[in-house]
Amino acid sequence: MTGRPLKQIHLAAHFPGVNNTTVWTDPASRSQIEFSSFRHLAETAERGKFDFFFLAEGLRLREVKGRIHDLDVVGRPESITVLNALAAVTDRLGLAATVNATFNEPYELARRLASLDHLSEGRAAWNVVTSSDAFTGENFRRGGYLDRADRYTRAAEFVRLAREFWDADGAQVRHAGPQFDVTGTLSLPRPPQGHPVVIQAGDSEEGREFAASAADVIFSRHSTLEAGQAFHADVKRRLAAYGRKPDDLKIMPGVTYVLGDTDADAHERAAEIRRAQVGPRTAIAFLEQVWGVDLSDHDPDGPLPAADPVPDSELVQGRTRLGDPLEIAARWRATAAEKNLTTRELVIELTGRQSFIGSASTVAAQLDEHVQNDAADGFILVPHLTPGGLDDFVDQVVPLLQERGVFRTEYTGRTLREHLGLPSPAGG
Repeated sequence: MTGRPLKQIHLAAHFPGVNNTTVWTDPASRSQIEFSSFRHLAETAERGKFDFFFLAEGLRLREVKGRIHDLDVVGRPESITVLNALAAVTDRLGLAATVNATFNEPYELARRLASLDHLSEGRAAWNVVTSSDAFTGENFRRGGYLDRADRYTRAAEFVRLAREFWDADGAQVRHAGPQFDVTGTLSLPRPPQGHPVVIQAGDSEEGREFAASAADVIFSRHSTLEAGQAFHADVKRRLAAYGRKPDDLKIMPGVTYVLGDTDADAHERAAEIRRAQVGPRTAIAFLEQVWGVDLSDHDPDGPLPAADPVPDSELVQGRTRLGDPLEIAARWRATAAEKNLTTRELVIELTGRQSFIGSASTVAAQLDEHVQNDAADGFILVPHLTPGGLDDFVDQVVPLLQERGVFRTEYTGRTLREHLGLPSPAGG
């Protein structure tokens, strides 16, 4: 520790709903689409004085062997629509929507986000994501396959143009760039925050540079204190090249947590949750994304397949392959051998996010340690239950963070920028 004042922790709540972070078999799980579920989680987050509520997005359901993936069939309502409704039942909580910069247009999105910022009196945020999936592009007239560099080039110009519209305050915008040639007048005055808060998800080289140049928050994922510190130092270092200060960008990894009466209870419960999240079918589906062949006859509780993956397979649609399947398979085999893991155990190992596991006091201490030692500025919590997955954290962990003097006991600002301690953008 440096003797400096205690850093304040920022907290956000991710609404669970798809993918293997959710446990639908738990008797406490409720609807993922009824408004009462969104309202419950958002009101719990606001009761806990969280900075913001975060909604992910999916523009197309993944398919496995021509059928909708069993974890995606649950669906996701359009995020800005949900957040506009939540603006009416919350008062201070920030409202963050994930919206794709590859398959939307700047004028239309700038208008929708400005509307949310006005309706919520300055609580809107935009999580900027990109997509390289031709599979997803099939849903759109323009189609859509952009390589990694082009995706971020388009996203950077997209954000600049959206900010031009927000700054124009009703004046005409004339923008001629490599990606967009637009003349238009936004039909709304400048948003209350000037610019809604911009969040960047992902930590590739291109993503880090994009975040340093344009984002207010970066949504990352790092599994250890040391990895978080390395990421934190690298991204904060990049800000100076864009004339920005370290506090102008908040680093908030997405994390899970499991509480118990004791640390031992929590670890036992965490193991049960992970096995519920990664059932046999999910383990096989994950494996097929790399192997590219039908593995429905493979034993998930046995070793990895002996045969090598099939490159360039299109067995699983809606998921971009992240690298050479032969190289990935070799790496997975090495991990399985080193740790003596079955197929399903390996998938559990590979898909686990940073988890804070223990009694409430243990988890509070772990969260505080990461922030005070510059591994993060805060966290986006990803509970495993819909919609009550945040209740125990707010009831048990938040008071302990407040006792430590590292988390607010009341909101002191009105807008999300004020909650996050972010500067207000100069007017246009």
